Amino acid sequence: MALDAPTLLTITIALAAAAAGYLAIEWRSVREAALLYWSIGFALIGVGSLLALLRSQGFLLVGIWLANGLLVFVHGLFLLGVARFTGRRLSLGWWAFVPIWLGLLLLPNEPWWSKVMLVVQSALIGILAVRAGLLLRRRHAGERQLRFVLVGHGSFYFAKMIPPLMPGALLNLESYRGTIIQVSLVEGVMAVMLIALSMTGTVRYRREQRIERLAGSDPLTGLHNRRALETEAPRLFGMATPERPGALLLIDLDNFKQANDLHGHAAGDGLLIALSELLRSALPRHSLAARLGGDEFVALLGGASPAEVVALADSLRERFSLLATQRLATPERVTLSIGAVLFDQPPRNLADLLAQGDRALYEAKRGGRDGVRVSKG
Repeated sequence: MALDAPTLLTITIALAAAAAGYLAIEWRSVREAALLYWSIGFALIGVGSLLALLRSQGFLLVGIWLANGLLVFVHGLFLLGVARFTGRRLSLGWWAFVPIWLGLLLLPNEPWWSKVMLVVQSALIGILAVRAGLLLRRRHAGERQLRFVLVGHGSFYFAKMIPPLMPGALLNLESYRGTIIQVSLVEGVMAVMLIALSMTGTVRYRREQRIERLAGSDPLTGLHNRRALETEAPRLFGMATPERPGALLLIDLDNFKQANDLHGHAAGDGLLIALSELLRSALPRHSLAARLGGDEFVALLGGASPAEVVALADSLRERFSLLATQRLATPERVTLSIGAVLFDQPPRNLADLLAQGDRALYEAKRGGRDGVRVSKG
């Protein structure tokens, strides 16, 4: 098979269509905006390549500027997708490539026009691709690979700016003649393939992360479940020192059954969600919260003084009591009982620490509820 323009454009159309379809299917399942931008980008590559293929066969549907403009716009979508994927914000200045390209179309169609178009197009694509690559943080293999491919792709376009500026360079965008065009078509096929593979790798990793996160989350509150707590606990255990001991707070709702019986389980669930949000906002750094099940919660702190632990527990108790009173009227107030365990060295295991917390919690319940009991591990 000869690597002529029609063949390379046909391969590009097939690869772009496959990538666009795959990313669109993934977007339908996870609804992540980055996938939609990338899918549209590959679809536009297919459209532009199809127009170019028709032009190479003598079907002049539109000017060559449209296919080239689509290619620039595609890289803008790739950049936008990467920004959404990484949670980074882009300034509106990044869309300046649109008026720049439109301004290029106002130039007279002189013999030097193709060279100017190629130089400007290459600069715009190079800037957009390299910026997209540099936004990626290299947290996993797929993201590192996508970063490398985008930066390499952008660097190729920067290098592509040089030959058209040299005297005697053969360049004819209308008929796809010249070494520069042939090299660009080959690089285009390789780039589409590599970018598509890298993007699918990052998507696969994000999907696996999402599945793992759902497996370790409580479906009602979004807090860690017991499985995730057991996985994360050793990291926090290792932070404990005699000067800054760790702490476990075992939290249970008092009179929670009355709230369910009088107001329904939806109202009771609302209290559980409210407590989970309170824990998220109140816990310090190097800590985590989990729901063990029912109305029992755990807060694990990596390092805090005894006074800070007691102050945190009292604050949680008082704030939740006020919140529950405002939300639901019950014969007896819905409050928190908290059993806290301090440890100045890593405990043997989480189960033993929970058992100590359970004993402290029982003392808080037996002491009249709505209270805090602290013990040392």
